[in-house]
Amino acid sequence: MGTRITLAATAVVLAAAFPATAQAAEPGSPCPDAARCVDGQLTDGTPYAFAKPDRWNGAVLVDLDFAAGGLTSPLTASLLRRGYAVGGTTRTITSWNIARAIDNQAAALGRFETAFGRARYAIAEGRSMGGMVAAGVAQVYPGRFDAAIPMCGGLGGAVGQWNQKLDTVFTLKTLLFRDSALPVTGIPADVPGLQQQWVSAMTSAQATAAGKARIALAAAIGQLPGWGLAADGTTTPVPDGRDADGVEQGMFLALAGGPLPYLGQAVSSRRAIEQLAGGNPSWNTGVDYAHQLTTADPSQQNAVRRLYERAGLDLRADLARLAAEPRVSADPAAVAFLRRGIVFTGDLRIPVLTVNGTGDQISTVAQQQSYGALVRREGNESLLRQTYVQTAGHCTYTTGEQQAAIDRMLTRLRTGHWPDTAPAAMNHLAAAADGVPGRYLSYAPPRFNRMYPAVHRAGEGFPAVPR
Repeated sequence: MGTRITLAATAVVLAAAFPATAQAAEPGSPCPDAARCVDGQLTDGTPYAFAKPDRWNGAVLVDLDFAAGGLTSPLTASLLRRGYAVGGTTRTITSWNIARAIDNQAAALGRFETAFGRARYAIAEGRSMGGMVAAGVAQVYPGRFDAAIPMCGGLGGAVGQWNQKLDTVFTLKTLLFRDSALPVTGIPADVPGLQQQWVSAMTSAQATAAGKARIALAAAIGQLPGWGLAADGTTTPVPDGRDADGVEQGMFLALAGGPLPYLGQAVSSRRAIEQLAGGNPSWNTGVDYAHQLTTADPSQQNAVRRLYERAGLDLRADLARLAAEPRVSADPAAVAFLRRGIVFTGDLRIPVLTVNGTGDQISTVAQQQSYGALVRREGNESLLRQTYVQTAGHCTYTTGEQQAAIDRMLTRLRTGHWPDTAPAAMNHLAAAADGVPGRYLSYAPPRFNRMYPAVHRAGEGFPAVPR
């Protein structure tokens, strides 16, 4: 059995400065064998926890969500066996205050080093919001951290990704639910009730030819995947790109199916953001949705055209309806709040390895293109490697696939040079880690259509600031 320590046991003075909780961040979870653990609270009340193996390789991973169950995860067991120290915080206090969450990762690293000594390699890593925070750490704290591994993170940044979500919901509302009470912004307190209303409305629309056509159009404009999880969370077959019905079914599942539907997260997180920001931080003034359709994946464009023809609908007329619909303006103060959270600029000074699923409905894969484009614009592409996994759903990686990315980064830090991150190499490492074949593949993501700050040619219809 491992041992658990608190900072109070290290020094009374330090315990007063960095109070430890009397209760572990994971009640009832023992410290893993051959490891020592520390847990406590940061100054804002955020829980943190770390585990360091007896045979430590000098690397520590700091994750936004570790203290909310990380000690018992299969990935933690795998990492500890390989000599990594692992830990981090929770998002319970910070929520969508991304700037504070980024600061907390540096603070948590300080607690780890107070308890166990300075790490040779400090690596920010995480999934979902944790991935966005890890990328933010790389940009904000390159002097404290040595590398970052954002997995399934919203790398379009807080402003860009919520503009993208607005596009999807705005299109659905305009073309399918214009006369309903379903809100696009200004999310009410009854989030579960509204989530159910959206899913029910989508399910009804999916039962009609016209509904399917317009669902496909909204998903294509919003750059959602044409592949999703079934209601019970199982993976559906990857649709043939020529199969319009299969691609549209994947779009519908991404929007309203599976255990974490896009629309459910779009409602709950927008409510949280609007409450923190004091208003709506998203806008579509000046956005040309007809142009955004032309930049969608070819299989999705094909599905939209064929389904519109089958339903007897006029696609040009619907695009004209979208163009004529009154736009949503943002509250400048709310935009400023999200901008302070994190806007990715491409300013890298430490290595970053990204991992994203091609069928991720929450952290859409196009956002990876935005991040890479900004890094290249700043001339920092030598510090970035981006990888893709053929998986549907949000952050649905195997333990081995995650372990492979972490091991590659450690090699990069030890040697000063990037090792092979091609799919074959990553899949070999993944299978060696847990015996499950890896699913890394070569992939070129579509261009993110809501990049913020904007990097585009004049006249493309993607405004950089609210009007």
